[in-house]
Amino acid sequence: MSKSIFTSSTDFFSWLSGFIDLERGQKPKSFRTDRMETLMDIAGHPERCAPSIHIAGSKGKGSVTGMLAAMLTQAGFRAARYMSPHVTDIRERICLGDSYFSEDVYCAAGNELRHITEELLPAAENPLFNPETEDGAEPTYFELLTLFFFLCARSANCNVMVVETGMGGRLDSTNVLDPLVSVINIIELEHTSFLGNTIQEVAAEKAGIIKQEKPLILAKQSEEVIDIFIKKTKEKNSPLLYLPDIAGLSNVSITPRGTDFILTFKPCGKTSPLFDTSLSLSINVPGKVQAENAALAIAAVKTAFPHINEDAIRGGLKKFNIPGRFEKIANEPPFIIDGAHTQRSLELCIETFCSLYGEGGILVFGCAADKDEKAMAKTACSHFSKIIITTPGTFKASDIEKIYEAFEAKEANKETAHEKTLLIADTKKAVITAMEFARKRNLPILGTGSFYLVSEIRDFVVRGRGIPSP
Repeated sequence: MSKSIFTSSTDFFSWLSGFIDLERGQKPKSFRTDRMETLMDIAGHPERCAPSIHIAGSKGKGSVTGMLAAMLTQAGFRAARYMSPHVTDIRERICLGDSYFSEDVYCAAGNELRHITEELLPAAENPLFNPETEDGAEPTYFELLTLFFFLCARSANCNVMVVETGMGGRLDSTNVLDPLVSVINIIELEHTSFLGNTIQEVAAEKAGIIKQEKPLILAKQSEEVIDIFIKKTKEKNSPLLYLPDIAGLSNVSITPRGTDFILTFKPCGKTSPLFDTSLSLSINVPGKVQAENAALAIAAVKTAFPHINEDAIRGGLKKFNIPGRFEKIANEPPFIIDGAHTQRSLELCIETFCSLYGEGGILVFGCAADKDEKAMAKTACSHFSKIIITTPGTFKASDIEKIYEAFEAKEANKETAHEKTLLIADTKKAVITAMEFARKRNLPILGTGSFYLVSEIRDFVVRGRGIPSP
């Protein structure tokens, strides 16, 4: 064991940040499952310490992961939860249910990880981890973070793990799992430099989490990609539970306090419905999309653990709450933040926002450089009276001038487009400006486009970092 040990999670995460971070611009070849499998072998296979559920998709997978963990916790499981990105605290990525692990668990797992990287890996002399070899490289930040999660789950004696992919699926660091059930949410064109330039290529990467003879719970997909999943499940001899075929939503009611809905499961072929009676359910997050996420999560948890009952499902969903998912962070004026980072998720977010607070509010927007800013602008422009383009944090590259030009170009009145749309690079100044406009005109605010922007806004507003009083 290394002589220098961690005595707090803060010390551990500071140490971990010194490693290469894929999300900061590593090359596509850095995605390597063989390197992760070798790490698991050296660590004694902590990914096998408990049964798991594995979640992928272009949007909504964080909500599905959180809902699964909440329902399993309500049912009495010690559920380890792995998701990304975080909004306020990096420990949000690695939790016990919806709470942080104890500091003892983080420190024990951190010290074990340090021992692996500083002593066991060098002793193994594996060319996969030698940057001087052709295919070698240091372990990436996300690989080590994923291993750390598994070590935490093992250290805390968890009896189930709910694990969200970081990016893609086939080559993702989490894809060392052999889960009870795989879950894939809606697919959109994203991360094209890593996952492919077509939606079919992206879907094929996501389908890489499907395991031999293990069920796949699949959200509604476009006609462009559905055949990819059908083919893959046949290759793997994996039962396919396609959500539109097995479940239906009705009586969806959305209020600022959350979403109520009725979920009814249907028989599929010779298979009985997952529940014989309709479920009347509530979640504390507004939006029909969250009811759809809940349906996907319920189908997954009932497939993985058939004996889980309605009380655990109902109680878990009622307690589900994670930052940055249509979260109200201020009341006067109403200020909503949501990590809608694809065109479809932005469309659904705006639809919910306008249904609750009306048209003509204020939008604070920023997205990463790999997003389709023209499509985003087309979706958003007509719904807001003031739009402020800003920097979505510093974690990912962003071309805010290009975003600003896309939003200006979508304005119907070209002469006043520059008055409606502002470019304020500094996020704090952008938020202050939005708040001032909102208070003068009694208008609601929506901050969206990137989880990294949501994180910046939340930190500034919730922690009171300089927001002027009304």
